[in-house]
Amino acid sequence: MNLVNIIIEALKNSILITGLVMVMMLLIEYVNVHSHGSTFNKLRNSPVKQVLLSALLGLVPGCVGGFAVVSLYTHNIVSFGSLLAMMISSSGDEAFVLLAAVPKTALILFFTLFITGLLIGIVADKVFKDRRRPFAPEHYKIHENEYFVSSSPIFGNSIRENLKKLSKERLIIVVGVAIFVIAVVMGILEHDHIETGASGETHSTDEHLHGSINIFSERWINLLFAGISIITLYLTLKAKEHFIKEHLWNHVIVNHFKSIFLWTFGALIVIHFGTQYLHIENWVRENVIIMILMAAAIGLIPESGPHMIFITLFANGLIPFSVLFVSSMVQDGHTALPLLAESKGSFFKAKAINFVAGITIGITMHLFGI
Repeated sequence: MNLVNIIIEALKNSILITGLVMVMMLLIEYVNVHSHGSTFNKLRNSPVKQVLLSALLGLVPGCVGGFAVVSLYTHNIVSFGSLLAMMISSSGDEAFVLLAAVPKTALILFFTLFITGLLIGIVADKVFKDRRRPFAPEHYKIHENEYFVSSSPIFGNSIRENLKKLSKERLIIVVGVAIFVIAVVMGILEHDHIETGASGETHSTDEHLHGSINIFSERWINLLFAGISIITLYLTLKAKEHFIKEHLWNHVIVNHFKSIFLWTFGALIVIHFGTQYLHIENWVRENVIIMILMAAAIGLIPESGPHMIFITLFANGLIPFSVLFVSSMVQDGHTALPLLAESKGSFFKAKAINFVAGITIGITMHLFGI
C-alpha cells in the first residue's frame, strides 16, 4: 500500500468514524433534552443497568455500539465500569470476520467476553465509585428552564417554515448528515479488512462473505446506521432554532467534531505506517505465553487491522482459544479513538486495566488447557 492509498484509507475511516460518532451524539442530545434528561437519568441511578447496557452495546458487530457508549460516557451518563464493560465485550470490526470464519466459536467468544465485561465493569464501579468523573457537569447542558412547559420542547415550526429561515448552523448539519448518508449507502466510506494468513498470503474479509447474505456484515450494519442518520436528519429539519444553535452546534459540533476527526485521522496514519513493516504472524508462533502477551500488547492499538492475524491463526488451528480471547478482550477496534480524543486519562486507564486483566485471564485459560 503506497502513501496515497494509506492517506485515502485513513481519511475514509476517519470520516466514517467521525460521522458515526456525530450522529450518535446528535441523537443523544435530542433524546436527553426532549426528555429533560429523564431517559438517561434512569441509567445514572442504576450502575448495574449502565454496565449491562454498555456490555450489550459492545456486542454489536463493528464499532457503532461502542461509539454510543463512549458518547454516553463523555456526557457523564454511564460510569467508568460501563466503559470497561463495553470495551471488553466489543470485538470491533473483527466481529464481522469471526462470525463469517468461525461462527460457533464467535458466539462462544462473544458470550464469554460479555460475562467478563459485566463482572469487571461491576467490580470497577465499586473500586472507582468515589473518584471524580473526568467531565464537568456543564459538559452536557439540558437548559431545563427553557423547555419544561412543552410536551415536545425541541420542535417548533414545520420543516417548510424552518427551510424558509434556514440558518448557517442548520444548513451545515443537514448537508453534512445528508452527504454522510449518501456516502454510507453507496459504500464510498467502506474499507476492506485485510487478513494475513500463516503463509503470508493476504485476502479480504469480503472473500468469506462472498455468495451469501450476512446480516452481521459491515455493509448491513452501516446501512442500518444510515437509516438512523436519516432519522437524525429529519429531527434536525424539525427542531427549533435555539436547539440547533445551542445544543447541536455549540455543544456537539463545535466541542467535539474537530478533535475527534483530527485525533482519529492522526492515529490511523501512524498505525497504518507502523503496521506496514511488521510481520506479526512470525512472532506469535513461538509459544502460547508469548502469543498471549503479544495479543494483549497488539490489542492496545486502537485499530482493527493488526488483530485480524489472530483470527486467521486460530481459524488455521495455530493458536488456542485463550490467545484469541485475549486479543478480542484487550482490543476494541476504532471504538477507543473518540475516547482518546475526549478523555486521554480514561483511555489509558481503561486500556491498562483491560491489558492486565486480559493477560491474567488468558494465562489462566492456558493453564486449564483452553
